[in-house]
Amino acid sequence: MIVLNPEKQRLLDTNGHILALGGPGSGKTFIALVKAEHELRSAKLLRGQRILFLGFARATIAQVAQQAGTLVSSSHRDLLEMNTYHGFEWNILRSHAYLLKTGKPLRLLPPPEAASRLAEIDIDARPAEKRRLFLEDGLLHFDLFASVAGELLSKSKALARIICDAYPIIILDEFQDTNADEWQLIQILGKRSRLIALADAEQRIYEFRGADPKRIGEFIATFAPSQFDFASENNRSNGTDIAIFGNDLLSGANKTKTYNDVSVTKYQLRKGIAFHLDVKLAILKACQRLQKSGKPVWSLAVLVPTKQLMLDVSDYLSQEQLFDGGKKLPALSHEVALESTAPSLAAVLIAGLLESCPTPAELAQRLVISLCEHIRGRKGDKPVAQGELKLVGALGDYVGTGVIRGSARKLVVDECKRIATERINLTMSGDPWEDWLSVRQLLGNSAAASIVQIADDAKYLRLLHKGAVLRSKLSELWRKSGNYSGAAALVREALLQEHFSASTRKWTGIHVMTIHKSKGKEFDEVIVYEGSHQGRIVRQNASDKDIAQARLALRVAVTRAMSRATVLTPNRDPCVFL
Repeated sequence: MIVLNPEKQRLLDTNGHILALGGPGSGKTFIALVKAEHELRSAKLLRGQRILFLGFARATIAQVAQQAGTLVSSSHRDLLEMNTYHGFEWNILRSHAYLLKTGKPLRLLPPPEAASRLAEIDIDARPAEKRRLFLEDGLLHFDLFASVAGELLSKSKALARIICDAYPIIILDEFQDTNADEWQLIQILGKRSRLIALADAEQRIYEFRGADPKRIGEFIATFAPSQFDFASENNRSNGTDIAIFGNDLLSGANKTKTYNDVSVTKYQLRKGIAFHLDVKLAILKACQRLQKSGKPVWSLAVLVPTKQLMLDVSDYLSQEQLFDGGKKLPALSHEVALESTAPSLAAVLIAGLLESCPTPAELAQRLVISLCEHIRGRKGDKPVAQGELKLVGALGDYVGTGVIRGSARKLVVDECKRIATERINLTMSGDPWEDWLSVRQLLGNSAAASIVQIADDAKYLRLLHKGAVLRSKLSELWRKSGNYSGAAALVREALLQEHFSASTRKWTGIHVMTIHKSKGKEFDEVIVYEGSHQGRIVRQNASDKDIAQARLALRVAVTRAMSRATVLTPNRDPCVFL
């Protein structure tokens, strides 16, 4: 039997809109799930109605689903629907977008394709271009999901009534991170549905995507909710000083204190094979502690400020380091929360080469076009280097005119022709993995760096856990037709489904990810690793706003830990927060 303190019991007995505030591990999700079970048990829901739980990350939703397995009775679990904000919005749009009467069939614009299309658009002009792509071409960017769904429900009161009747209670996790469009949609839903907002103003690390410090106040002003504050509770790292340290980071009080189960280490700058030695040693010590703890299953997260540092650390952990005197560090098995854009574009390109083609010339032209998409889009939202954009422009002109100038650019075209000819001469075995590797090797052996990059990006598919899925899909394709015709579209669709699926994989073993990716997750131990050059927690000459966001992000990082948090910062120029 679950025993609740008076404040949580009061929330359980409250009707109407609710705002539950609290820091990391304070039990906001716990009480929300208990509240859902309480509402379902009361049998107040009508036939066909469900309680909806919305969160931002698929991994978080999967974690909440596991928690619901112990808090919501088996007879009620089908009546608790859990989804991401994007997933919920897409469900509305794909079924009812015809009501917008744009005159164009709706088609999702996947992030890799979006990155390629927007690469040459100035960052400030991208919102307008996303809107244009939707209105003129029917291509819907992920960033428009909330605004278009809001427009749809605003125009169709009947549809809004149907959605709200289907979900009379909606739980909004990480409410403080909602942007203006999501807030607009929530206001529409809140006119008929009861809203339970879970929020922590000090975990607001997504201002770059529109999260606003005023959002919690706006919710209070709009819905006059019953308010509950669980800030003093700590269920995640109870018995440690981790939460105290995290809160002290916000005021700077941590600089003059020591804490149980929190360590801050200043490491010295090293070179060569010892460059990331300190973080690897910290990981090995953490693994020893966790193994000695007696827990049959444990988790350790290595959190870093940037994607590049994440990849560098992953590469270092994947290799064995042999030092003078015979001392060595073993390779460490781990998982990486990898950005999927570059590997996805590479996978679609390789799948296109797997497909049969009448002539090498046609295949070479297809490869040139796909190469341009890969160059434009592989960095995601980051700007593309001018030299790369000029190469893409020259290759685009070549596709139209057949003329290419410049030795480096001519090399790329010649390599595309050579690879196309060699691919036509390859005999496919019908084993997708073997055939995939053969095509990837053709790219990897190229004399053109931009083509070799495709092969390198494709190697990261294993870190996305997509190798087995793609192999299965391609095997099915071969069994049906004896070739890989349609492979590119199949791979594109398989990768797209990743954005709407909630993995039930448990967070066990060693995980390397950015600080922002760790939001909403928890691990037995956390190591926050700040790089000595790139990968700083706070950049030099950062604005006051960026400094405030970095401070909040560091607090989020350390409070992911349940039993111990370790922070590594360079001794030559330590993090100003430490």
